[in-house]
Amino acid sequence: MTTESQPRRNRIVVGVDGSEQSRLALAWSTRIADATGAEIDAVIACQDPAAASLGYLYPEWDPQAEATKHLEEAVDAAFPAGRPIGMRLLVRPGGAAKVLLAESEGATMLIVGSRGYGGFTGLLLGSVSAACAEHASCPVLVVHAGVPATEGDPA
Repeated sequence: MTTESQPRRNRIVVGVDGSEQSRLALAWSTRIADATGAEIDAVIACQDPAAASLGYLYPEWDPQAEATKHLEEAVDAAFPAGRPIGMRLLVRPGGAAKVLLAESEGATMLIVGSRGYGGFTGLLLGSVSAACAEHASCPVLVVHAGVPATEGDPA
């Protein structure tokens, strides 16, 4: 029996930052979710303005709102016909690798892009995908640019 306090089972965690690789990671997640019956959690890390050293430049900057906007735009770009049923969009505070490793605890798989945007989102840098591949407690798929997840391509 599953309760609200228990983590969801059979889920795929996808690191998102809006880069081409993260959109491809989202596409791969649906292909794998369809094959395994997993649900998808699209996750973006949100740095504290002080940690990002930008708080003094933009006092009105809301990193949570900015990260939410980027996550929604990336997911909508990856799924123009509509988001997969059951997909959750999660904005989590902290560094990208730490956030993705924490979110992937108990997951079926973690999917990240090989490279992505740095800056305020701080997600999916090459070092992040390497850290995830090395330290995750579940299988990790690192998606490279130009590797589409279309039906005719090898999985």
